[in-house]
Amino acid sequence: MRPAPLRVSRLALPVLGAGALAAFAAFAAFATSAAPAPQRPQAAASSPAAMPPPQPPLVIPPAAPPATTLPGPGPADTDDAASLPTPSTAAQQLYGAARRDLLQIRMLLRNGRSQSSVGSGFLVGQGKLVLTNYHVVSQMALDPDVYAGEYVDADGRSGPVELMAVDVLHDLAVVRVDRAGTGFFRVPEHPVRLTQGQYLYSLGNPLDLGFAISEGSYNGVVTRSFYDQLIFTGPINSGMSGGPSVTASGMVAGINVSKRRDGESVSFLVPVRYAQDLLAQAARQAHPPKNFNPLIGQQLLAHQREMIDRLLGEPLSVKSMGPYRVPVRESQQLRCWGRSNFRAEAEYTLDSVSCAMEAAVYVSDTQQTGHVSMSHTWLRSGSMHPLQFAALASAQFRVDRIGSARDTRLTRPACSEQFVHTATLPVRAVTCVRAYRKFAGLYNFTLLSASTGDGQSSLQSRLDLAGVSYENGTRATRAFLSALGRSRRQ
Repeated sequence: MRPAPLRVSRLALPVLGAGALAAFAAFAAFATSAAPAPQRPQAAASSPAAMPPPQPPLVIPPAAPPATTLPGPGPADTDDAASLPTPSTAAQQLYGAARRDLLQIRMLLRNGRSQSSVGSGFLVGQGKLVLTNYHVVSQMALDPDVYAGEYVDADGRSGPVELMAVDVLHDLAVVRVDRAGTGFFRVPEHPVRLTQGQYLYSLGNPLDLGFAISEGSYNGVVTRSFYDQLIFTGPINSGMSGGPSVTASGMVAGINVSKRRDGESVSFLVPVRYAQDLLAQAARQAHPPKNFNPLIGQQLLAHQREMIDRLLGEPLSVKSMGPYRVPVRESQQLRCWGRSNFRAEAEYTLDSVSCAMEAAVYVSDTQQTGHVSMSHTWLRSGSMHPLQFAALASAQFRVDRIGSARDTRLTRPACSEQFVHTATLPVRAVTCVRAYRKFAGLYNFTLLSASTGDGQSSLQSRLDLAGVSYENGTRATRAFLSALGRSRRQ
């Protein structure tokens, strides 16, 4: 049985709440003539200008990357949550010693100073640096002219926060405040050694109700996350993002970051080792960067290089789907699932396989990136007239299903369509590219392909790449398309 889709909730708390006949004609025309070899776009400057079969084809993106402009901020997300259980005596004693260094971190609209979201943070050592999650302060990082930050401590005192450093890939941030810590929270110089089942204590301000502590246990490292996260078997709720999770001695083991919304007490922590370099970087800075968007863009570019290198580090696996051969990738980061609509009385049969990463990089409440997914659908019928089947296949091949053209985070899709020929399969292929408005050099690629030349069978495939460079998007779409083929007839 296929499990329910992965639903992970960040723990910052938002305060507010082409026609069938045309398709058939194109298919028939292509079936009686050789497919033209694709041409190399001017924007991509290595390899030959044309690659005739049977060399790997290149689906042509737009001749140049789309231009970019700056968007406005998006709304926050909402989350369901349950109350925390009453802590034990040991937990209460730990909280009593730690409470002075716990902070609530608030994002405020500069116009009116009303709250937009709230999370948690904690003072490190006896300095004025506070560790929290990037997603707690993402509004301030992305739109500093719109949002400002404020802290509130356990005694109700408040003050401004100054954003010093961010690590988008590990969802961490460092802010500076106008008061010093007592030294209770210690970030170790070396990784904390934890054992399965070891008790941990998570602190923060759940649901904006007041500071609290939650007991749970460490249960290993998430195996399908691109970057390591610790499994915390204990309840943590919205508003606790950025709070510390500590051992019984007060040593910081991780930072609260998210939870599974379809499970019971399945929560996640950022390992504290990721915070060490970020704290050191912030300590060296007399003043924070004036604009965090270029820094965030650089981190996302570094992520996509690693992501595509892992994806294409070795040839994609090829599986059979009836008469076709399709590329997939199953790994620690990508999982694949299959389904079918097979019924004895059905006019047509549809089998599909989908592979997708189970993790993405959080940028804002309305944007996640650094993600790969691919899918294949084999559609066939032994009883439908070729024109009827062409209409069915055309309805399945929907270029409009690539996201809203009104999305302010991305440019409008720039698409190109060609008929190409892999080593063994004629294919209609459409590539659409959208640029990120805030982060220069990042794009979303969508490749849609459909086999041609068969009036009763069609292979339709799709590749989605979120947050990749133009070069890596072209590289990945080419590798994916070239792996499509037809099985050798016996």
